[in-house]
Amino acid sequence: MLPKPELYPDWVIAQEAEKNMKTIFQLADEAGIKRDELIPYGHYITKVDYKKIYSRIKNNSDGKYIVVTAITPTPFGEGKSTTTIGVVQGLGKRCKKVSCAIRQPSAGPLMNIKGTAAGGGLSQCIPRTEFSLGFTGDINAVMNAHNLAMVALTSRMFHEANYSDEVLNKKGLKRLDIDPNRVEMGWVIDFCAQALREIVIGLGGPKNGIPMKSRFDIATSSELMAILSLANNLQELRERIGKIVVAHSKSNNPVTTEDLEVAGAMTALMLHTINPNLIQTIEGQPVFVHAAPFANIAIGQSSIIADRIGLKLSEYHVTEAGFGSDIGFEKFWNIKCRNSGLKPDAAIIVATLRALKYHGAVEGAPKIIPGNPIPKEYFEKNIDWIEKGMKNLFHHINIVKKAGINPVVCINRFHSDTHDELEFVRKTCELAGIPVAISEHWAKGGQGALELADAVINACQNESGFEFLYDTNLPHISRIELVARQIYGADAVEFSSTALDKLKNINSDSEFSDFSICIAKTHLSLSDNPALRGVPEGWQLFIRDILIFKGAKLIVPVAGEINLMPGTASTPNFRKIDIDLNTGKVTGI
Repeated sequence: MLPKPELYPDWVIAQEAEKNMKTIFQLADEAGIKRDELIPYGHYITKVDYKKIYSRIKNNSDGKYIVVTAITPTPFGEGKSTTTIGVVQGLGKRCKKVSCAIRQPSAGPLMNIKGTAAGGGLSQCIPRTEFSLGFTGDINAVMNAHNLAMVALTSRMFHEANYSDEVLNKKGLKRLDIDPNRVEMGWVIDFCAQALREIVIGLGGPKNGIPMKSRFDIATSSELMAILSLANNLQELRERIGKIVVAHSKSNNPVTTEDLEVAGAMTALMLHTINPNLIQTIEGQPVFVHAAPFANIAIGQSSIIADRIGLKLSEYHVTEAGFGSDIGFEKFWNIKCRNSGLKPDAAIIVATLRALKYHGAVEGAPKIIPGNPIPKEYFEKNIDWIEKGMKNLFHHINIVKKAGINPVVCINRFHSDTHDELEFVRKTCELAGIPVAISEHWAKGGQGALELADAVINACQNESGFEFLYDTNLPHISRIELVARQIYGADAVEFSSTALDKLKNINSDSEFSDFSICIAKTHLSLSDNPALRGVPEGWQLFIRDILIFKGAKLIVPVAGEINLMPGTASTPNFRKIDIDLNTGKVTGI
């Protein structure tokens, strides 16, 4: 019997559940994965050799494809990963062969406010500590490969400044004449470190390189992570890495990783990242872990490769898209599905009563401060706030319906939720023809997710009318405006002069015609202002810059004040994490 979630923290529950874990060989056998297709990392974690397994199972029929998204989250999140694990457990209780694909947690939110992405209560993936603390090294590999590109760039600039063309030619180098004011990449680190957002490098004299402004972004926002999420195979991974633009020359020519002769070494560092990781839920279903979070500043999707494998092995495969449907689901829909060719059968939209109250209490509500306890008002009965907050829920329902996908609303139930409030949400959704399930997976595991599992099974029986929001023949500026108006609800889009100049160049070059739009925007509001709750009206989306990821084939408009390097709060999680010196186990994650 596992500890009760209302009495014990998640890490205590996980450590108790880990006493009865399946070995990776038992887990793989039950999932239909052969032992020679495994690359074990101990007894309970493995990578799956994607090439071996996919060559064997590629002719299998695909199972049903379900994506998990959410309403606009509060600063604390609303349990999307927990719901992903929960519905897998619920489908397992219904004797369905099921799997899911989630993203590896970044050390940034783990050591900051949000914590790990393992789920919670009785709907977690295990082993929790190893999953949370570096796992099999995929994020570190991305980080090292990214920073190697910057090492190649800065060292090349140093040598070009100190040697003549003749000497460079003898070394087999052609002068690239890199403009220190046109360096497109920065460095990355897997922490939230606001002190590194703007830096100066090359100080201390000529021997230390070229003085220039630079920056650090969080590792999961690297273009390499987007490439890992979208690549279909190793060949594509290598090709895309070679197209990454690191800087521009003084004559405005792009300088790529291939020009710097570092793309091969970067791919070598990432060689094993192409294989998805495999662990299990508390109840023993397979969980593929591949790629990384932060859909607000990155693509924020589990990988195409993990989804392909899961769909070929399972009757139902559940995949996770980051944050609300305006952010993660929109990118899943118009970027990931376009790259994979896969079409989802249903979408789960996660909501909580406290989040509905948050979006309904636009005026006079207590402020939520990350790191502090949630004000008690959000757990007290208040149908008026919920009714007003339903506007946000229906906005997200309509986003999913625009994609032609069957939505299922999941109310992730907390023990403080009242019957009257839950039934109000249920009846309001049902009157609009939207199936809704009240799920208690956090408290009861798969048994508490049976209603959700049944709703998903029913939704998958209806044919999906999936279609993309925009055609790739549409100019990129029009695509941005379409997302802003139809997905976010903006009245218009305002572009900075810098953004407009870049868009003009993009739209005049046919090379970019099939590049997808991947907007970087706050996840805490449908707008670009995190303080605006509910469904803001009468606002304009402000695009201050445009980033171009040639390898990932993404145009990245940067909206509002969003930053690619989050900051660490005053009450971070690392203050709670320690080691039990008697057992050697990590506590507090």
